[in-house]
Amino acid sequence: MAIKKGPTKGSGGKHRNKLKGYGPTPKAEDRVYHKAYKAKKAAERRQMADPRLAARRRVDKFASADTSDLVYGRNSVLEALRVGVPSSTLYIMSRIEHDDRTREIVKIAGMNGLHMLEADRLEMDRIARSGNHQGVILKVDPFQYSSLNELADRAEKKAKAMEAANSAAARIAARPLFIALDGVTDPRNFGACLRVADAAGVSAVITPKDRSATLTAAAVKASAGASETVPIVRVTNLAGSIVELVDAGVPIIGTAGEAQKTIYEFDQKGAFGWVLGAEGDGLRQLTRRRCSDLAKIPMLGTVESLNVSVAAGICLFETVRQRTVG
Repeated sequence: MAIKKGPTKGSGGKHRNKLKGYGPTPKAEDRVYHKAYKAKKAAERRQMADPRLAARRRVDKFASADTSDLVYGRNSVLEALRVGVPSSTLYIMSRIEHDDRTREIVKIAGMNGLHMLEADRLEMDRIARSGNHQGVILKVDPFQYSSLNELADRAEKKAKAMEAANSAAARIAARPLFIALDGVTDPRNFGACLRVADAAGVSAVITPKDRSATLTAAAVKASAGASETVPIVRVTNLAGSIVELVDAGVPIIGTAGEAQKTIYEFDQKGAFGWVLGAEGDGLRQLTRRRCSDLAKIPMLGTVESLNVSVAAGICLFETVRQRTVG
């Protein structure tokens, strides 16, 4: 077979060293001299000019994936601003229909020097992870929980100071009142309990760090501003904290459906405390054993339990009744 003379196709690997370090051939859109590159840059400029995308970039600058530091809803945001909740940013929905609440929200936010950002409905839904924001979202600073020992000492000093008051009702109302929540994991129930506690003049709400709701946006909304007026204590060992209060002379009564006594059989005019569990599960066994006694709410109908915030209201206002009426 005759071998054809002349140049062969390809280099036969003779020039492979010249290509070292160059890597793969760039895509057409990455080559600055290629028309695909110019088309890509033109598309990016159009995106930058899109007002919807501009709003998203502004939101992304301040928003986070965690919604636990957000308060939304006109009433909740207004109450949070009125009581001075530490905040950084206020989001307002574009083309919102303003009312007296939103006007006051904007006014207070401006006086406090908050960042005020405008976003469309889709962006507001994305920030709140909900469509129930009513056009206003407030980004608050992380909540600072109180110390049980400090609050107990403060309540005791206040009670002693008020013993000199001329009004017997004022002296009784100043006496310490605590409520502990064991296993209440629903933030709305937690917020509702805070609202009841504020109305009853509670000295502190005590919750365990495990198996317990934290002060999320849902809890703040349900509390209607009470989360900023009621001291909240998170403890590692709820049973141990109950023992500390009992040793300090504060009777702590746990609620249980099978208890022999009712909530009306205890003298609650002095320092006093209640412990309530979640609806259904109730108090944990160790918590029950550490309480001074157990009590039940008389149930005359067919239902077997009450929502924890309803039960808290019944128990706390029995204390209020005894202290104010006698």
